[in-house]
Amino acid sequence: MKLGKKNMLLVSFMLFSLFFGAGNLIFPPFLGQSAGEHTPMALLGFLVTAVVLPVMGVVAVAEFGGLDQLARKVDPRFAMVFTVLIYLSIGPGLGIPRAASVPFEMAIAPYLPADAPLSLFMLLYSLAFFLVAGWLVLTPNKLVNRIGKFLTPSLLLLMSGLFVCFLLNGVTGVAEPQKAYQEVPLVTGFLEGYNTMDAIAALNFGLVIATTLRSMQVKEHKDVMRYTVRAGVFAGSILAVVYGMLCYMGMKTSAVYELQGNGAWTLRCIVQQLFGTPGAVLLAAIFTLACLTTCVGLITSIAQYFSTLTHKLSYRQWAVGIVVFAFAVCNQGLNTILSVSVPVLNAIYPVAIVLIVLGLCNKWLQHNRFVYPCTVGAVGVVSVLYALENLHVPLGVVSTVLHKLPFFAAGMGWVCVAVAAVLVSLVLGRLLGQGAETAVSEETPA
Repeated sequence: MKLGKKNMLLVSFMLFSLFFGAGNLIFPPFLGQSAGEHTPMALLGFLVTAVVLPVMGVVAVAEFGGLDQLARKVDPRFAMVFTVLIYLSIGPGLGIPRAASVPFEMAIAPYLPADAPLSLFMLLYSLAFFLVAGWLVLTPNKLVNRIGKFLTPSLLLLMSGLFVCFLLNGVTGVAEPQKAYQEVPLVTGFLEGYNTMDAIAALNFGLVIATTLRSMQVKEHKDVMRYTVRAGVFAGSILAVVYGMLCYMGMKTSAVYELQGNGAWTLRCIVQQLFGTPGAVLLAAIFTLACLTTCVGLITSIAQYFSTLTHKLSYRQWAVGIVVFAFAVCNQGLNTILSVSVPVLNAIYPVAIVLIVLGLCNKWLQHNRFVYPCTVGAVGVVSVLYALENLHVPLGVVSTVLHKLPFFAAGMGWVCVAVAAVLVSLVLGRLLGQGAETAVSEETPA
C-alpha cells in the first residue's frame, strides 16, 4: 500500500520526536561553546554519531524485525543478554529517568526560590510528567497522531522562535576552542554524540516505526523498508538542522558566557538575555516537550518487547511497571543517573554501532559465520575495558597493551579492533569454508 504524504510526514515527525530528548538539547550548545571557532568540524563529527548512526540503526532494526533478531546473528544467548541490557540502560534504568529529571533540574529548579524544597518539587514534577507519559503510552496506536500532529510541531515552533530571536537580538562573541577541540575537533565531536544515546535508542525505535507503518496498512516488507528509510532521512535532516541551530548559539556565545558543566546553562543564559525572567516558561516548555516525546517512545518500545518475551504480563502491565520504576529512579537525582550512564554508554555504544553497521552490510556478510561473533566480541571486550579504565579500575599490563591501540586514549580504540576482526573473519571464512550459518541465526525477514 502507498503511504500518503501526510502520513509520511507524521511518521517522520514521530521519529524525530522519539530521538530528540534531554541530551539532544544539552550537548549541542555545550559542544558549540566548547569548540568555539572549531565548531563546524566538531559538529560534523557529532552528526555522525547523533544523526547518521541513529538513522542507520532504525533501518537495520526494521530490516531484521527487531533488535533481538539482529543480535541473534552473533549468538542467541548474546541476543538475549544484549537486548535486555540495551532496553534496561536506555529505558527504566537510565534513559527514561533522565528524560524526566533533566527538564526539572535544568529548566525549572534554577528558577525556584533558594529555600525551596527541591526534592518535593522534583517529586511533584516527575509525578505529573510520568502521569502524562503513562496516559500516552497506554494507547500506542494513537502515538503517531498525538506526537506527529501536536507535540513535534509545538517543539519545532518553540525552537525555531528561539533561534530567530537569537539571530536578531542575541549578544554574541566567539572564543578560542577548549583543548580537546583544538587538537581533534572531529573526533571529540564524534564522541560527544555518544551522550545523546540515540544510536542505542535507534535499536528500540526501529521496531516502533516498522510497527507504526504496518498499522497504516503498509504490509509488504519492501514497502516497510522503503518508508522507514524515507522517514529516517527526513527525521535525520530535521535533527541535523536543530543541532546546527543549537551549536551555532553555543558557538556565538562562547566568549559571552562562562563555560559550565553542560549546555543547559548556555540555553538558560541565552533565554534570560532574550526574554528575561518570563523566558523560564519557554525553556521549561522546550525541555519538557522534548523529553516527554522521547520518554513515551522508550516506554512504548520496551513494553512491546518485554510483552513478547513473556506472556505473563501484557503490554499495558509492562508499560505501567516501567513508568512506576522510572519514577522511583528519577527521584534519585540527575547526578546519580549521569554517573551511572557514562560508563555504561562507553561499554555498550561501540557494540551497538558495530552491530548496526554489520546489519546494514548483512547482504555481503550473511554467509560468513565468523564475522558477527568475532567483530562484536572483540569490540565488546575493548569497550568494556575502556569503560573500566575510565572508572580507574586497575588493569595492569592489559592497560598498557590497550594504550598501544590507535586512538584508544580518545575512546576510539575499538575502531581498528573492529576492522581487524572483520578482516580476520573474512580470512577464516576463506580458509575454513563459508559454511551456512545456523538456522537460528538466519531467521531474518523475507
